[in-house]
Amino acid sequence: MSEHATGSAAMAREGKRKLPNIAELMRPSERGVQVTLITIVAVAVAVGLSMVLVSVTGGSPIDAANALYTGSVADVSAWSETLKAAAPLLLVALGACISNRAGVFNIGQEGQLLLGAAAGAYVALHLALPGPIVVLLSLLAGAAVGGLWSGASAVMNYTRGVNIIVSTLLMSFIAIQVVSYAVSVQWLLQAPRASADSIASPESAQLPEAVRLMGFGQYPNLEIGGGLVIALVLTIVLAILLGRSRWGFRLNMLGLNPMAARHAGVRASYLGGSALFLSGAFAGLAGAVILSGSVFRLQPALSNNFGWDGLLVALIARSRPIAAIPVALLFGALRSGSSFLASTGVPNYLVDVVQALLVLAFVVPPVLARVRSRGRAEASTPPSEPVPAATTEPEKVTA
Repeated sequence: MSEHATGSAAMAREGKRKLPNIAELMRPSERGVQVTLITIVAVAVAVGLSMVLVSVTGGSPIDAANALYTGSVADVSAWSETLKAAAPLLLVALGACISNRAGVFNIGQEGQLLLGAAAGAYVALHLALPGPIVVLLSLLAGAAVGGLWSGASAVMNYTRGVNIIVSTLLMSFIAIQVVSYAVSVQWLLQAPRASADSIASPESAQLPEAVRLMGFGQYPNLEIGGGLVIALVLTIVLAILLGRSRWGFRLNMLGLNPMAARHAGVRASYLGGSALFLSGAFAGLAGAVILSGSVFRLQPALSNNFGWDGLLVALIARSRPIAAIPVALLFGALRSGSSFLASTGVPNYLVDVVQALLVLAFVVPPVLARVRSRGRAEASTPPSEPVPAATTEPEKVTA
């Protein structure tokens, strides 16, 4: 055998030794199996409790489930409504993924979304430009205002030490009052009166068709709104940035260990503040999408808990953008199907209860598995034996 052939055979044997075992790579970890099993049990318990609540309120669980199915995924029209509701939920969840990764928890998406819708309405109703340009500017204005509103909480935190969770929550209530005032004043956003004797309603004028966000398809066919396309594109971009970029690495480092991140040269105030700004920007963009894609008129109730539900989507997805897509679809299906519950005698607020139970079913299992693993590790660790004190003999003095 030649020297070349011998070397090739040796390299082949070395390569085989270095190849990983595919079966070992695909074998799930013990903790992953625990989380999966606990999640299945928790979801089953959540579904069982939901059925019990429906029965207690005088409804039929089978009829309620059928109504949710009919209103969410039974036909093309139902799917259109589900996708329409899922788009803003996914946008809010993307922003929450950014802030959660950085350890900066924003819970003021409801107000940021509403202010984003107000900014989008102002641009759409007051700019005399071509329709596509106005739509783009209204979306950008909604994102900018939502980001600035959440950025104010970042400034308060990093300059005065104000708690971000408290400030973002309280800023939401301020935002609701600001929008209520804006749609009650004619020089801002209130719709003009139909006549001098008519009562002005606290809402804006309807957006003209030229400045509405266009989509694909039309009733009775499947409708895919432009907001959903924007949300999906941003999901892919954000997933790549969080998983493959230096910015995403620093963001995760800041969220996992702020002290180590500071020692590594990460400016916590800049990175955490920008994460909070982006979180609010995504919420504001969601508000502008709701306004220009489905509602077409600004009202104080436009947010309709989209901000809170989007935050829950991010929690269930564990701050992973790709995982937020199916969760947003699930919550969108619950929203679109809830309109059919009235025919079964079940109150609509039970949908919120079901959502809360599902959140607990998906959030609690990892915590329980972590606690169980930690307890087993402490139990299996043998107690450390005391180290005997060193005995030294006195040195012999030689004459």
